[in-house]
Amino acid sequence: MIDPSPSPLVQIREITKKFGGVTAVDRVSLDILRGELFAILGSSGCGKTTLLRLLAGFEEPTSGRILIDGVDMTDVPPYERPVNLMFQSYALFPHMTVAQNVAYGLKKEHVPADKIRERVAEMLAMVKLEALAGRKPEKLSGGEKQRVALARALVKRPKLLLLDEPLAALDKKLRQHTQFELANLQYQLGTTFVVVTHDQSEAMTLASRIAVMAEGRIAQVGTPGQVYEFPANRYVASFVGNINLFDGRVTAAGNGQLSVKCETLGSDELSVMSAGEIAPGSTVCVAVRPEKITISRQAPEAKDRNVVKGTVWDLAYFGDQSLYRVRLKSGAELQVSAQNLRRSEKLTVEWDDEVFLSWEVASTVLLQS
Repeated sequence: MIDPSPSPLVQIREITKKFGGVTAVDRVSLDILRGELFAILGSSGCGKTTLLRLLAGFEEPTSGRILIDGVDMTDVPPYERPVNLMFQSYALFPHMTVAQNVAYGLKKEHVPADKIRERVAEMLAMVKLEALAGRKPEKLSGGEKQRVALARALVKRPKLLLLDEPLAALDKKLRQHTQFELANLQYQLGTTFVVVTHDQSEAMTLASRIAVMAEGRIAQVGTPGQVYEFPANRYVASFVGNINLFDGRVTAAGNGQLSVKCETLGSDELSVMSAGEIAPGSTVCVAVRPEKITISRQAPEAKDRNVVKGTVWDLAYFGDQSLYRVRLKSGAELQVSAQNLRRSEKLTVEWDDEVFLSWEVASTVLLQS
């Protein structure tokens, strides 16, 4: 992905959309930078598709403004916006060939025939479909249909391309491959892409930045690394990836570090890094990702680590890694993800083993509620 310009191409200002008494998008403000691949991530019903339709002009906002390249587009109809939308269903014309599908938008705009042939050929080469130019959609695979829809959306050279769950119709292996193709194409073109998805791994793989939506609002905006490693609140932490969450009470604070008592973890206190001032007695939520935890039948020797004990209650072997569910004396369960670094038929930790779980103090995340 290209390094985007610091200037925003899209400026969303206090946008609200209500359907009757239901607020689908609630006072959203957001800047999308010129040349970046931006993802809007959220569960079903969070408002992400409504926000995309507001950008495309298919919905009118109840209040607020949308600017694209400095021009107020709030009341501009879809066909006059420098925007194109690639639908989840691809919406290809079944009676047209691949080349005719890609050329359709240019013909509607009365672009000269020689220019149409030139631009269609250029775009088909870019998505590697030159050999299929004369084929109709019924003869194409899912991945090929996706690339035709993408070429059709891009051939008009929009300033902004909106993609609604663009890879949802593909199987897992093809989806993973196409993610890299899509990111590489965006890099080559420099067009600003906005992808709406509910798939966390898709957003993390594709996007230079991610906006996580919840109940019509933006919960956090950041790079994939920021959203995953430094979630803004409990919702983002639990929605993006797997995580272990504990409620606790601060027992001591000083030198940028807290001691937190979590009843579910037993007698030992957790050490947590903290940039702010949190007084002893305060209730907090702390978390740790499964892959940050080391599991062993021997007690760890390293200092400056949080350590708890438990029993392996369940495990799943995935080849490259194993996922453990470890039950503590309190009945609470922790998830641990361990890479299988050695080639072996046997796991180093098995069902019913008593184990030590440890992780670095810096890997413990302090969360807002």
